[in-house]
Amino acid sequence: MTGPRYTDLVASLPSTVPFVGPETQERERGRPFVARLGANESVFGPSPKAIAAMQAEAAEVWKYGDAQNHDLRHALAAHHGIAPEAIMVGEGIDGLLGYLVRLVIGPGDAVVTSDGAYPTFNYHVSGFGGVLHKVPYRDDREDPEALIARAREVAPKLIYLANPDNPMGTAHSAATVQAMIEAVPEGSLMILDEAYLEFAPEGIAPPIDTADPRVIRMRTFSKGYGMAGARVGYAIAEPSLVRAFDKIRNHFGMTRISQAGALAALADQAYLGEVRAKVATARDRIAAIAAENGLTTLPSATNFVAIDCGADGAFARRVLAGLIARDVFVRMPFVAPQDRCIRVSCGPEAMLDALAEALPGALAEAAAAPVSG
Repeated sequence: MTGPRYTDLVASLPSTVPFVGPETQERERGRPFVARLGANESVFGPSPKAIAAMQAEAAEVWKYGDAQNHDLRHALAAHHGIAPEAIMVGEGIDGLLGYLVRLVIGPGDAVVTSDGAYPTFNYHVSGFGGVLHKVPYRDDREDPEALIARAREVAPKLIYLANPDNPMGTAHSAATVQAMIEAVPEGSLMILDEAYLEFAPEGIAPPIDTADPRVIRMRTFSKGYGMAGARVGYAIAEPSLVRAFDKIRNHFGMTRISQAGALAALADQAYLGEVRAKVATARDRIAAIAAENGLTTLPSATNFVAIDCGADGAFARRVLAGLIARDVFVRMPFVAPQDRCIRVSCGPEAMLDALAEALPGALAEAAAAPVSG
């Protein structure tokens, strides 16, 4: 008796989970974390109006969600001052990235990204047989000039840039990003991942131009709007590209509850302003905790802060392990030299108190550990 006959591509791929979730770690540890500060979720939660809308819609969950996401697309269009035909709603940015890669990437197709940038995008590219061409970060930021230079060499179908960036929290100016868009080679499409834009200062996002076929922008309700578990993201692009998603997307992938929550969250911009203020306070507190322990932080335009542990990646991994052992969930960049840092999500005072209590012991333990080699 034989099992499934996988494609040659799938058979060649390793089993991959880009991020090991905190729930998995809690099961392995046998106890919960006291501070969940590793997944860049908005620990401050969604708007109360969004919660109420989702609760009200629960009684209607026997129905499929609107396959066209009509109301949400039109609300987003009004919010951004663009046509609804330029908006594609999907199951978070992760889902939209998967759809986009499926649309344009086949075996052997080139894709340009930064070494150490968002792993889930790479996961999708590998899953469809694409070839990743990576450039290093420069000064702890993605390097638009290097990305374009590599694109001119390999003629990629996709070029990926996150602004603000994950995992470092840094950002480029709108002028820099626009210059990169202008330099996209013929036949390439730039993905501008703006997941953290709600936390960034003014002057980070270039104006939206839905007539420009060189760029597709990705945004989400997972971060600023505090709805990571609802899986609502959206893309802004030239309308013919948006229509192409209909060829391959899961038309009933969005739940009614998520659609209702996103609509209410979008309408409550006052609450989003409150979250921004809380995040700014938390960023300052994380920087203060780092300074109390002789560490520095990178400037952040996101809802997390990268703390420079002052040594190499091996030391930072020991610090991270020490924090996890002390019930504080954080993560870190994967690639040197950015892996000298740990990445701490913004959270309420009690969780940051737990970080402040745990960090000195984790640092001392990491410093005292014997170095192999």
